[in-house]
Amino acid sequence: MTLVAGVDSSTQSCKVVVRDLETGAIVRSGRAPHPDGTEVDPAAWWSALGTAIADAGGLADVSAISIGGQQHGMVVLDADGRVIRDALLWNDTRSAQAASDLIAEVGAEEYASRVGVVPVASFTATKLRWLRDAEPANAARVAAVALPHDWLTWRLRGYGPTDDSELGPVLGELTTDRSDASGTAYWSAAREAYDLELFERALGRAGVEADGDGDGDNGAIADAVILPRVLAPGEAAGRTPVGASGASEGVLVGPGAGDNAAAALGLGAADGDVVVSIGTSGTVFAVTDQPVADASGTVAGFADASGRSLPLIATLNAARVLSSIASLLSADHDRLAALALDAEPGAGGVVLIPYFEGERTPNLPDATASIHGLTIATTRPENLARAAIEGMLCGLADGLDAVRSVGVREKRILLIGGAAQNPAVAAVAAQVFDAPVVVPSPGEYVADGAAVQAAWALTGTRPSWPITLDAEPEADYRPVIRAQYAAARTAATS
Repeated sequence: MTLVAGVDSSTQSCKVVVRDLETGAIVRSGRAPHPDGTEVDPAAWWSALGTAIADAGGLADVSAISIGGQQHGMVVLDADGRVIRDALLWNDTRSAQAASDLIAEVGAEEYASRVGVVPVASFTATKLRWLRDAEPANAARVAAVALPHDWLTWRLRGYGPTDDSELGPVLGELTTDRSDASGTAYWSAAREAYDLELFERALGRAGVEADGDGDGDNGAIADAVILPRVLAPGEAAGRTPVGASGASEGVLVGPGAGDNAAAALGLGAADGDVVVSIGTSGTVFAVTDQPVADASGTVAGFADASGRSLPLIATLNAARVLSSIASLLSADHDRLAALALDAEPGAGGVVLIPYFEGERTPNLPDATASIHGLTIATTRPENLARAAIEGMLCGLADGLDAVRSVGVREKRILLIGGAAQNPAVAAVAAQVFDAPVVVPSPGEYVADGAAVQAAWALTGTRPSWPITLDAEPEADYRPVIRAQYAAARTAATS
């Protein structure tokens, strides 16, 4: 049996799945937690990766591995391969002003035309501008910029600071993939290339793509900041050092991917599939043939991990909305579901606008959550529970409308993420979305997609592994839910 492994290095934890190459069956798995916060020392990710691999039985019998990871995070390295400061994650909004500054300088339409996205606080370019302005001494030390999965792939291949790696700080060996590169706001999915002028505008320093020739000088381009070499779908980044992680020879390392693109691979998303993912963040995305450029900035024109496009919207507030209201009601998630299902659709007019952490779509980094429509009669636990679920899903339904506006046409919605397994979430989704909803069986779809990449890099062919569905709730669209939400959202943000 030939085995391949996939990794999901997410905001909250690191998950590893080991799969049979031929059938896609899960053979074993492992996980390890990540620290909380919106800025994290990447060393914690590296430690968690080692723990999760060990928990999954190691790599001694694994032929290939690939790493999916949270998008956008800024990992800055000095000339010795050391991390200069804690990584700023996608959900760190301190760079909101930097995003506004970049748009003012370049223009939203110009950004959309050149790189398919308009800067928001989540994107790497805005974090680099923040670094330039807020920490100029650190900005001056930057020799390379990587994303979380780029840095972990580099470390797994044996590179890093001299005192903590086998092969040393060869920055020219940094690699990434097109899906993660497209979330930086300085790489173009349409042109399949970095926009180095936009990178320099962000950090104030010239950049150059890594050459990957292994000599460490990256073509001797003086003072240029090295950006990871962008690998093609199915292209290997290299191998782990011989003997690493118990393997008798180097394990082939796939290109890796951003988390949403990896999930699309893991789900085998096809034409007509729109994925709604409810995790720490909420996302709505689809795989399409044509690149998207939305000058409003609502839909990000990302690349996918298979050579196509991945138009996507993201919300900062998703599963944690439910956790917050469950805590307020002194309820666990099962109790929250039961309460919500005891309330009528529309929650008696109670509406939750769930901007607890600010919001990315719509772009309101300083917003807060609010509850509307409370009266003496409607202030009941059942209505609050249902309003939490409806509010979270209405934000994602707005995202579905947005991806429709750039030409996406859905045949069905695939509802994934931990919260999708909550029976109230699936039932309410069938009332909020005006399209058929299906719930795939629980799975680590980001890690699964990374395993697909590992198999692809190993064999040269993308595998097609089956998925199963857990639920297909009957369509029960209730327009009142979104109508109430739209009115409350307008009142909250006007």
